[in-house]
Amino acid sequence: MNIRKLFIDFSTRHDLYYRLFIIIGSIFVITSYLPNQIRFKYEFNEGSAWNYEDLKAPFDFPVFKPEAELESERRMISQEQPPIFRPDSTIRKKTLDTFSKNYGETTPGYKEGQTIIGNIYTKGFIDKSQIIVPSNTFILNDGGKAREISFNEVLSNNQIAAFIEQQLIRTNTEHFPGLLKELQQSVKPNFIYDEELTLTAINDKLATISPTRGIISKGSLIAKKGILLSKEDAGIIESLRIAVEKQHPDTATGIFSYIGYLLLVSISIGILVIFLWILRKDILLDNRKLTLLFLLIVGICMLFTVILHKERISILVVPLCILPLVTRAFFDTRTALFTHVLTTLILGTVAPNGFEFVFMQIIAGMVAIFSIVNLRRRAQLFVAVTFILLSYLVCFAGLSLINEGNISEIKLTSIGWLGGNVLLTLLTYPLIYFIEKTFGVTSDFTLIELTDFNNSLLREMSLKAPGTFQHSLQVANLAEAAIYKIGGNSLLVRVGALYHDIGKIDMPLYFIENQSTQMNPHDELSFDESASIIISHVLNGIERARKNNLPDAVIDFIRTHHGTMMVQYFYQSYLKNYPDKIVNEDDFRYPGPKPFSRETAVLMMADSVEASARSLPVHDSESIDKLVDKIINHQISSDQFENCDITYRDITAIKRIFKKMLSSIYHVRIAYPSGN
Repeated sequence: MNIRKLFIDFSTRHDLYYRLFIIIGSIFVITSYLPNQIRFKYEFNEGSAWNYEDLKAPFDFPVFKPEAELESERRMISQEQPPIFRPDSTIRKKTLDTFSKNYGETTPGYKEGQTIIGNIYTKGFIDKSQIIVPSNTFILNDGGKAREISFNEVLSNNQIAAFIEQQLIRTNTEHFPGLLKELQQSVKPNFIYDEELTLTAINDKLATISPTRGIISKGSLIAKKGILLSKEDAGIIESLRIAVEKQHPDTATGIFSYIGYLLLVSISIGILVIFLWILRKDILLDNRKLTLLFLLIVGICMLFTVILHKERISILVVPLCILPLVTRAFFDTRTALFTHVLTTLILGTVAPNGFEFVFMQIIAGMVAIFSIVNLRRRAQLFVAVTFILLSYLVCFAGLSLINEGNISEIKLTSIGWLGGNVLLTLLTYPLIYFIEKTFGVTSDFTLIELTDFNNSLLREMSLKAPGTFQHSLQVANLAEAAIYKIGGNSLLVRVGALYHDIGKIDMPLYFIENQSTQMNPHDELSFDESASIIISHVLNGIERARKNNLPDAVIDFIRTHHGTMMVQYFYQSYLKNYPDKIVNEDDFRYPGPKPFSRETAVLMMADSVEASARSLPVHDSESIDKLVDKIINHQISSDQFENCDITYRDITAIKRIFKKMLSSIYHVRIAYPSGN
């Protein structure tokens, strides 16, 4: 093998190799994150007919109890477990010491008070307010010896006052002032609630709960084709599903399972690549855009599979609609929809209840895309999130009614997860900002901001070069209408048109649209000097745009709006006045490059047509038609559109729109036959 030739080939085709690396790498990353397990191939619901072949047990498996039944058993154990208390022998002495100190040993009724305290602790004193689970009995754990006692046999905190008062009456000491109050303040519970020991006892009993009931033997008939599945039948099939998916595949099974996922992911990504090649080749050939698109897909797939492995988190919380929203913000509606559908189909291969998952996510994604199809305000993102929530709720309600057959069975917890999903979808906004700064791509949100006439550049142009500003507005209207007709990013075209001539701000009077008097500064310059000034507005515009941090996508319009055309007026004037001199055409030619997209090509046409239409002596239908045809045909013959993905059919449609709009601008009327 010729190493030198291989190295040269790699150097000249490194972009192709990079794209292949991104595409193939994405396939393997997604596949490696998908759970490598045996999939249960049946979809079923309680009360629905079993439409598959007769189902027999492929192996012995346990029948798992429904979660509701397990939860009922857990609740019953928690409720039936008596609280555990431990006696504190030091409380009696502490209470007597406190009583003696506060009441006084010489105070009448002191001995009777001691007797009453002794009676209280002989009976036992409990604070029931600490008990978590209500119970009629409790367990007294005295040095490892436990016995169950009824609460009626001891005193509780709500009985102690009545007991003391009763004792005082019995001992004829109720007349001693302050004794009742002092006893109530002195006595403390001597049976202390042991929460830790109680919870340990509950957990020990919870651990004994069996998650299964019975065994289904291999070969047993589970479901017969055409029968309606009862609750018990559905429970057995669900147990089989759990058993199948919990199986650890052997080496051969694991390899074949991985190959299966690899094939599904590969064909999905392959379809996306074909879509990009046919309809959005600009994304496929732009390394930054391609990397961004596939990172979004891989990121969503990784997030989904991570959540899928979390037992306590529902996959309903995964904000999959972030993908179409972000994709739409940077690309277009078709790309966003296609990407979302294919990614959802990939995840549907591992999602529980795959059909329901795919149905909900595709509908929600479509609603998200349609709600921002004509993105013009940032507030539309919040409107989109509202519509996403509504679509989720409608789909979830419909699927729940089909599956459960009763509106009361709809799970409110699932609705809560969907609410969390929608809240996480709001992260789209900061994510778009992060992507813009990281990848150097431009979102429609940024373009929307640039259309604001209060933008410093547009405001400066309207003040210093008002004619150029009005020209840019007309060009924006023409270009936007044309690109909307043939297909493309109309918002990008509008922004490009508004800023394409900002280079004229530096020397506005050298451009005819800004001249308000008969004085023309070009009269004092040579033809090549004038041409140089005219041409310089492109480079000046690029420099000014970069200083003001305009996106590269907008700067492209400044660079290409004249392509490599000649400054014809000064070029022809030079030839006419100096026929014997050799002219350097590069002195009269714009530096380029030529337009390289549909959007930049449309702007070039709109710019030339609008500028020339202003100089027509008569604005009638015939003169406008001839002008449009002449200018655009000249650009075609000069090969200005050879790098664009634009067809003659597109150009014909563009001409038709320009003619119609220019006729409206200059109020051209139809000449009716005389006598009518």
